[in-house]
Amino acid sequence: MTEKEKYAVIGGTGLSRLSGVAVERREAMTTPYGSPSADLTVGALAGHRMVFLARHGDRHTIPPHRINYRANIHALKQAGVTHIIAVAAVGGIDELAAPAAIVLPDQLIDYSYGREHTFSDGTQDQVTHIDFTEPYTSSLRTALLQAGASAGLSMSDGGVYGCTQGPRLETPAEIARMARDGCTLVGMTGMPEAALAREAGIAYACVAVVANWAAGITDAEITMPEIHANLEQGMADVGLLLSAFFGRGE
Repeated sequence: MTEKEKYAVIGGTGLSRLSGVAVERREAMTTPYGSPSADLTVGALAGHRMVFLARHGDRHTIPPHRINYRANIHALKQAGVTHIIAVAAVGGIDELAAPAAIVLPDQLIDYSYGREHTFSDGTQDQVTHIDFTEPYTSSLRTALLQAGASAGLSMSDGGVYGCTQGPRLETPAEIARMARDGCTLVGMTGMPEAALAREAGIAYACVAVVANWAAGITDAEITMPEIHANLEQGMADVGLLLSAFFGRGE
């Protein structure tokens, strides 16, 4: 990490607050797109300055399709953030995405709709076309994988994140279609967050925590106690990952 780099962690379901952060202040932000999901928490983790933003709000009250993704990314850009680590709860579709696993996807497919998905909405001087060949920043993914290895964590390198609308879970037929499309994970918040970060020139990587097998992958019923137990274990590992990442001493 250089002096010019400033990191943010966006926390999703299961990570509304980040333990271990020495909090300096909470900063209310205003943007041309409205208010972000929550105030930015500015502090330090393992001795390195960072920013934390709760994607669903401090009390986890904002559903995936109602998140103001543009305001969130714009607020982080205003705060000087150059790198975003986006933590998200997902469902697993293939064997590399078993419950409680941590996966760092390298591709995505967007099935969401009706979301404000770009800053290039006709109010700027020109239309912006971003290169989205690699939706996740490879150098940031590599650094996270190396930090995880140093912490003794077993993480899956690569995968295809399929972003659905939510907030309902998917049907088995929808998951079967996504599997045919090549998806290995299913979540509800991966887009337009990743694309907006690219438009804003912010490096972005997703740390996906598998909460459950997606619908129809097994015969077992999806239950909230199961999801909560898997998230508790997975998010504890995310805490170890982030501590290792911010404590690299670079």
